[in-house]
Amino acid sequence: MQAWSAVAVFVAAYLLIASERIHRVAAALGGAAAMVVIGATDSDAAFFSPESGVDWNVIFLLLGMMIIVGVLRQTGLFEFLAIWAAKRGKGHPFRVMTLLVLITAVASAALDNVTTVLLVAPVTLLVCERLGVPPVPFLVAEVMASNIGGTATLIGDPPNIIISSRAHLTFNDFIVHLAPIVVLLTAVLVVLCRFLLARDLTYDPERARLVMALEEREAIHDPQLLRRALAVLALVFAGFVLHSVIHIEPALVALLGAGLAVLVSRMGPQHYLAEVEWETLVFFMGLFVMVGGLVEVGVIEQLGQAVVDGVGDRFLLAATVLLFGSAVLSGIVDNIPFVTTMTPLVADLVDAGGAQAHGLWWALALGADLGGNATAVGASANVVVLGIARRSGHPISFWEFTRYGIVVTAVTVTLCWPYLWLRYFL
Repeated sequence: MQAWSAVAVFVAAYLLIASERIHRVAAALGGAAAMVVIGATDSDAAFFSPESGVDWNVIFLLLGMMIIVGVLRQTGLFEFLAIWAAKRGKGHPFRVMTLLVLITAVASAALDNVTTVLLVAPVTLLVCERLGVPPVPFLVAEVMASNIGGTATLIGDPPNIIISSRAHLTFNDFIVHLAPIVVLLTAVLVVLCRFLLARDLTYDPERARLVMALEEREAIHDPQLLRRALAVLALVFAGFVLHSVIHIEPALVALLGAGLAVLVSRMGPQHYLAEVEWETLVFFMGLFVMVGGLVEVGVIEQLGQAVVDGVGDRFLLAATVLLFGSAVLSGIVDNIPFVTTMTPLVADLVDAGGAQAHGLWWALALGADLGGNATAVGASANVVVLGIARRSGHPISFWEFTRYGIVVTAVTVTLCWPYLWLRYFL
């Protein structure tokens, strides 16, 4: 009864989030409170359990990067980048969208997708303002590019970090096995954007002429602070890349970087805290507790175990189920707790199957990372961008995002299946 009650609470909260009948933060916190009331979770599990509690690494990574972005905004850097991107695209909306999508995908592989969208979203809002086009299609395209690009590396998407820890995979392993298909999927995304998101965007010659006449260097109004903030950002990025060497969690790197950025900026808190998406952080906490309740009562483990029992030693079938099943479930629950639950089950299959079964790790990574594009709550980057869009006066509804996300997810995940078959099981 407790398991069924937990499922009922989760479904009810999810429907409220999807229907937007009440604010998504209220729905998530209400669902989290209900999980506690029915006994599916408690304070120890919600706050301290690495398997079923709030993932504080994600929360503090977001908080640290939001503070750094708040400092950078005071320098004029985002205005500079907005003008630069618009001029390189000659003022044509789809060209500018393509440029921003490619920049986002590459940056998400080199950094991580959440950090990338925190940096790119403010630029996008300014670009669209200059060109006189709606920013929603651009933001949706970029968050999908961040989830696809982040799939290519160990640090690009949080689920990859979880998989690497359990499977003892290196940074180079992810590049060798996932980067080739990610390059193809990024190109496919650009084509999909042309037909799904950019078909109603119109070119305005007069606005394009005004944009081309702008001088981007004039947008930098505090060069000294810019140099200091960029130096801090470079140190933070280095900390992300050297995570396996220095053994400092990315969340702690981000918090240390935020503290250093505040120190060198000499700003008051009203400036650098203005960029913190408090609603987004609280929404994540509630979502983590709700999913943690399902973990605590064994719902997710039972689903995973049913899959393991069903496929047995048929590893191509197992990879297929993992790929598509992970894509579907990662679109419903956040992919971080989902991957945390699934990695022990996949490890058992890989240990029993030897070399050929090693491809199951990549099936899990591709399904979980790409499945995050399916819905507005499927990945951390999605929730962050929706929060930024809402605050800027351009809200993106759950279904507006999802109607595009399902198409992109279906196409990209389907393309991954022949890649897995040819490379690991043929």
